[in-house]
Amino acid sequence: MNLLKILGAMFFFCSCNAQSKQVSLKVNADDNSLLWEISGRGLKNSSYLFGTFHLMCKNDIRFSEQLKTAVSNSGVVYLEMDMDDPAILLGGLLMMNMKDGKKLKDLYNADEYQKLIAYFKDTLHMPVGMLQSTKPFFLAALLYPKMMPCKTVSGVEEELMKLAKQQKKEIKGLETMEFQAAVFDSIPYEEQAKELLKSIDSMVSYQKYFDTMIAVYKTQRLMEIEKLFKDSEFGMEDHQDLLLNDRNKNWVAQLKTIMKGQSVFIAVGAGHLVGKEGLISLLRKEGYTLKPILNK
Repeated sequence: MNLLKILGAMFFFCSCNAQSKQVSLKVNADDNSLLWEISGRGLKNSSYLFGTFHLMCKNDIRFSEQLKTAVSNSGVVYLEMDMDDPAILLGGLLMMNMKDGKKLKDLYNADEYQKLIAYFKDTLHMPVGMLQSTKPFFLAALLYPKMMPCKTVSGVEEELMKLAKQQKKEIKGLETMEFQAAVFDSIPYEEQAKELLKSIDSMVSYQKYFDTMIAVYKTQRLMEIEKLFKDSEFGMEDHQDLLLNDRNKNWVAQLKTIMKGQSVFIAVGAGHLVGKEGLISLLRKEGYTLKPILNK
């Protein structure tokens, strides 16, 4: 989910001047694409917006030739965070912990806590004792691999970083780890704990929901992605502004400046693209032209 790293002026001007002429991309027949071209509003070169999925079977992650060209057309790749920065990974480990000495056992009654211990021991093969201080939201992420029909999982961002490095593109982030940690500290730990236990109690339903999410993502059906986010019984609907809408607005404010200087490839969770408060809509409101790009 890195405030912008500001490069020295010399590097900035060199990278802008070195950007090669952009190759035109084919427009998709409808809006069902995860890849969008951003132009207009005085931009000298197009930028690109791409919706990611944070964890999938590695063999399911494939990039189209048009997407590869979009990355090639861009001077820099922006993710939610600069995941190429080792300090981000280290900071992430430190910021996964709850504040004020809170422990998991403080968030549940005796029966609930025993259920949590049993699930992590018997199903995830992890002792909860080692995770006592971890925010429940991050513990929920440990459920995803159990729902995968494969042994090797990866993130779309992770594979995209490999592509960016092959093309010698710099990777930056729209948010810092500190910011993201603060977002999840803003959601009461008790509420996070309740959602974690709800997911464990409803794993059959959650598995179906997760499978649907993967299928919809792979077929790039944006309207259905929006519907899943709105109708999900497993989401945190009361915190849509905090988790999605407010962050989208912050990103657009940054991108208005970033895109003036050079073409950028922006890759964020697909849920950030859709809806009236999604990036596609917000960028259009700012006067940009957004076109769905053929991405197969």
